[in-house]
Amino acid sequence: MKKLIECVPNFSEGNDMNIIKQITNEIESVEGVRLIDVDPGKATNRTVVTMVGTPDEVCEAAFRAVKKAAELIDMSKHSGAHPRFGATDVCPLVPVANISMEETVEYAHKLAKRIGEEAGVPVYCYESAARTPERKNLAVCRAGEYEAVKDRIGTEQWKPDFGPAEFTPAVAKSGVTAVGARNFLIAY
Repeated sequence: MKKLIECVPNFSEGNDMNIIKQITNEIESVEGVRLIDVDPGKATNRTVVTMVGTPDEVCEAAFRAVKKAAELIDMSKHSGAHPRFGATDVCPLVPVANISMEETVEYAHKLAKRIGEEAGVPVYCYESAARTPERKNLAVCRAGEYEAVKDRIGTEQWKPDFGPAEFTPAVAKSGVTAVGARNFLIAY
């Protein structure tokens, strides 16, 4: 029985289809991952992407997409109607078949560590993957949005779980990302 997870990254670009396509191309470049939906929103300036596949492959596709988004999206120039604090604002993993939430959390932590170390993007773990109780709630992690990152990132309370803990020029561009493990979410 094959293990399946879903990943629903939200990218802080909802208008430039060229940027969105470059990000989704990264996802489609990973064999064993199926890109199910790409939903850009002009007013929110945000695109919600849904992919599904085996855990290692989904995490590889998510990593590539997060890295590409950090290269292409400049958060210092971003505005939109939806709360956000990074080029990839959130990147939740959702257990779909033959995998427990505990296993999904392990994958979320591995993905978060890789994003922090290899892509240089600060990461907060949230929901079931939260490493501290106060970070379980995404709204708490994202309080003040991108504009608050500069002041929060260097504090002991808001030091990222993975990645740089200072507001470098690269972090000013990419912002930060929240990686989580959660159950299905219906947004309306």
